[in-house]
Amino acid sequence: MRLIVSVLLILVGLVHLLPLPGVLGSSQLTALYGLDFSEPNLAILLRHRAVLFGLLGAGCVIAAFRPSWQHAMLLSASVSTLAFLVIAVSTGGYNAAIARVVTADGIALAALVLAALLRWRDLHRR
Repeated sequence: MRLIVSVLLILVGLVHLLPLPGVLGSSQLTALYGLDFSEPNLAILLRHRAVLFGLLGAGCVIAAFRPSWQHAMLLSASVSTLAFLVIAVSTGGYNAAIARVVTADGIALAALVLAALLRWRDLHRR
């Protein structure tokens, strides 16, 4: 079970690392989200978001190899992923690029739920 939890955390980590190239600038953000990021304030906010997702993704990957991190990273990634999905679905009207993010986050949330259940089961079997 521990191996499966680690693999799921790596998968979730990779999903959260996907926005990281957005740190490099507006053209990378446009490629990721299919929107115009020439407005500097919006670019600043989204570039900072890319940094935060990079940290979250790196934390998930590290947690795959450090069980003491797993609870915190499962919780953090779950809250982040669920919040995005709730916001996206409740707002609606998003473009195809955001729809891909919704799909990726849906897969990530399923992986997080499975990893949390497996981890909980493993901890309670001891």
